[in-house]
Amino acid sequence: MPKIISFRARGLIGTAALALLAASAAAVSLPANANNVIVLNSAEATLSLIDEATHQVVGTVPTGKEPHHLMATPDNKTLIVANSVSNDLIFVDPKTGKPQGRVPGIEDPYQLGFSPDRKWFVTTGLRLDRLDIYSYDAPTNGLKLVRRLPLATMPSHMAFSNDSRTVFVTLQVSGELAAIDLPTQTVLWKMPVGKTPAGLWMTPGDKYLLVGMTGEDDVAVVDWRTRSVVKRIRTGNGAHNFRSLDDGRHVLVSNRVANTISILDEQTLTNVGEITGLLPGPDDMELTADKRYLWVTFRFAKHVGIIDMTTKKLVQTIAVGRSPHGIYFYDRAPVTAANGA
Repeated sequence: MPKIISFRARGLIGTAALALLAASAAAVSLPANANNVIVLNSAEATLSLIDEATHQVVGTVPTGKEPHHLMATPDNKTLIVANSVSNDLIFVDPKTGKPQGRVPGIEDPYQLGFSPDRKWFVTTGLRLDRLDIYSYDAPTNGLKLVRRLPLATMPSHMAFSNDSRTVFVTLQVSGELAAIDLPTQTVLWKMPVGKTPAGLWMTPGDKYLLVGMTGEDDVAVVDWRTRSVVKRIRTGNGAHNFRSLDDGRHVLVSNRVANTISILDEQTLTNVGEITGLLPGPDDMELTADKRYLWVTFRFAKHVGIIDMTTKKLVQTIAVGRSPHGIYFYDRAPVTAANGA
């Protein structure tokens, strides 16, 4: 029988699952009207809650083992945190970070994302070399497992085509990019792109896919229709993950080895700027609603940094847990692929 995950009204899950987090929820005391930035501490099995206004850590909430990525449900009422080693999903209030429930038996959910039409929910199994594809029934808020698709080796990040027919996945060990047909849940093709591909970004009009080459010092520009790498954009060493600048033209890529962030022009496919002076391991990024500040997790420094985008300077760091990874702002619009994609 297919596995069905049912979300109840207000983004909550069933009574039995809620009971699993009762002790943790009771132990967390949070301001009722807090607007918190949520940061996943992958090596500590916790999430840190940072007051967006004061930049103070106001709470720490237990998760499952190795929470890496997170994203909101399409209605933005529930935030899904994927715990890859404990094989489960935890649900928290997207504004306060307070636990709502947990669903066990979701195997190795490393990365996660909804298709643009909200009909599909996909998780990558980095450890199990697999892609899990769920159908999403919006009227009843249900997820049903459709297929577990073998996909070697080490599938990690993903991006969707705007027509929701295709999900693209990077394969870190084999150095490939894979295209998956969602209606049939089959592998359309694979192509080599280079050493340790990670983050993916679709340029406007679905023209190109940008691939962060973590094992190199560039971003591969892929014409996915012809299955060819048409250009490589020089960045810093360890190009890893992407975040739009929300200006319709520029996208950021974090360089985890060089400890920099590159600014790429999506039209000219060129590197037009660098943000330097960062802590080790910049990874996931998020903009404030006014686009003035960029928050970034430093995987190797146990800190989150705040960059003033008018000066391109790091202006503050905030201590969190070990190996901070995913980051989420409640006042940002939901996206289809998990931050960071």
